[in-house]
Amino acid sequence: MTLRLTTAAAAIALLLGANGALGADKPTDPQIAHIAYTAGVLDIEAAKQAIATSKNKAVVEFAESMVRDHEAVNKQALDLVKKLNVTPEDNATSKALSHAAETKRQELAKLSGAEFDKAYVEHEVAYHKQVNGALETLLIPAAQNGELKSLLETGLKLFQGHQQHAEHVAMEMK
Repeated sequence: MTLRLTTAAAAIALLLGANGALGADKPTDPQIAHIAYTAGVLDIEAAKQAIATSKNKAVVEFAESMVRDHEAVNKQALDLVKKLNVTPEDNATSKALSHAAETKRQELAKLSGAEFDKAYVEHEVAYHKQVNGALETLLIPAAQNGELKSLLETGLKLFQGHQQHAEHVAMEMK
């Protein structure tokens, strides 16, 4: 599992500032918006892969909830940036997250059955843990706009629930 998470961990390290493009400087609201939206889109893509691949009812139901919840939060984020007339700004962290997700998708595509299910759910636990940490320690504190900060805080509560759900599914699979 550790080797599988290396790319995702590197991307999150960028997000948290360890040797990253955002390291010395806090991200701006347009960068935060892009990072948060990108993280949601990537989890939606991973969930869609799981829905298409898995035959495990608990895994598919979990993945369906990821699609539903992340699409809802991303819609709120898009509505907010439109309302605020802010253009999300692509950045090194968003790019690193996208690269890590593509690597993970390719890795998961080589798996099937219980092996796929286990790897997908383990990834979801780790991904949510890392993103939640980044929200708590960097993105929420750095957000300048109150509405953006509030949306991130709401997202954090939801995503903490995702992490717990993923951990529960992982325990059931053991």
